[in-house]
Amino acid sequence: MAAFDPWDPAFVADPYPAYAELRAEGRVQYYEPTDQWLVPRHADVSALLRERRLGRTYLHRFAHEDFGRTAPPAEHEPFHTLNDHGMLDLEPPDHTRIRRLVSKAFTPRTVEQLRPYVTRLAGELVDGLVERGGGDLLTDVAEPLPVAVIAEMLGIPEADRAPLRPWSAEICGMYELNPSEEVAARAVRASVEFTEYLRELIAERRRRPGEDLISGLIAAHDEGDRLTEQEMISTAVLLLNAGHEATVNATVNGWWALFRNPAQLAALRADHALVPSAVEELMRYDTPLQLFERWVLDEIEIDGTAIPRGAEIAMLFGSANHDPEVFRDPGRLDLTREDNPHISFSAGIHYCIGAPLARIELAASMTALLEKAPTLALAAEPKRKPNFVIRGLEGLAVEVR
Repeated sequence: MAAFDPWDPAFVADPYPAYAELRAEGRVQYYEPTDQWLVPRHADVSALLRERRLGRTYLHRFAHEDFGRTAPPAEHEPFHTLNDHGMLDLEPPDHTRIRRLVSKAFTPRTVEQLRPYVTRLAGELVDGLVERGGGDLLTDVAEPLPVAVIAEMLGIPEADRAPLRPWSAEICGMYELNPSEEVAARAVRASVEFTEYLRELIAERRRRPGEDLISGLIAAHDEGDRLTEQEMISTAVLLLNAGHEATVNATVNGWWALFRNPAQLAALRADHALVPSAVEELMRYDTPLQLFERWVLDEIEIDGTAIPRGAEIAMLFGSANHDPEVFRDPGRLDLTREDNPHISFSAGIHYCIGAPLARIELAASMTALLEKAPTLALAAEPKRKPNFVIRGLEGLAVEVR
């Protein structure tokens, strides 16, 4: 277990050798620093994502005290109110109801209608990068594309979009392991500000509905069910955060991997038809979300080890995506990999509702860079963010030669 250290910069820089050790040690190991059971193998992670004895929350069945847990500090309440009413952190029947209602406004047709906008915006962002002779791929392309797309879907006016990425970053700090009080305070402040903004926007959309997703969430109903205002706010924040955090990090992680594998990059440049399989392989190769948690609602057993009710399981997505039992030569980047059942978008009832949009965005930015910046090259060695759970870079300096 000494190899697994999510606060060690060397581990964060390259956790995959440690994952190999974890998989060799067994199917489940208890990790005392976070009071979690680590699950590193693909088959187990895939099965547990569908296991109904586990849950993203336990509050639909137990009080904190009955579950052997301590309630969050009162000063963290704004974050938990925002977070706990989003469908990602709910279980049936609330999850089922909210996802059904959200799906009415987040249809494949709605997503597909965004394709021309996504393609045009990706092209414009890359044009700017080329005109400047390079820049930071993170801030110039990777961030503005998905933030603008999800803001456009939600109906957030362009003049109001500047705080969205900072709010998201502050809130997502709480998803790291053992976040500090400073991180929690920033997340609470961002939760309050984001909630206040969306409450005003929802009131405006009630008065003057549009064609946007927030108007759709207000109108969505089924057999008398409607979203409460808090559920609408939490859903909008979830769609924004989940709708761009993974895409941003998948973009920069992916291009950093391509620069480190020049033969694969050359093959991609020679054949743009590889873009769809490249998107899938890059999400597998350096997974943007490394860990996903579940509460044990009823005792389960993994490989003869009883995991009691009240325990927390940490499913290691990054490790599962490098499991040699599933992926041939998993440490090798192979953009032509055909059998690629990666779990970067999760599985089961919490499978990412925005996965089709993420794929469109990743393919659009990659295609634009291949077509408009065929000589794109790394300008400086990037610095890895210190975060473990949400894996990304501080920036990715590039130049167009």
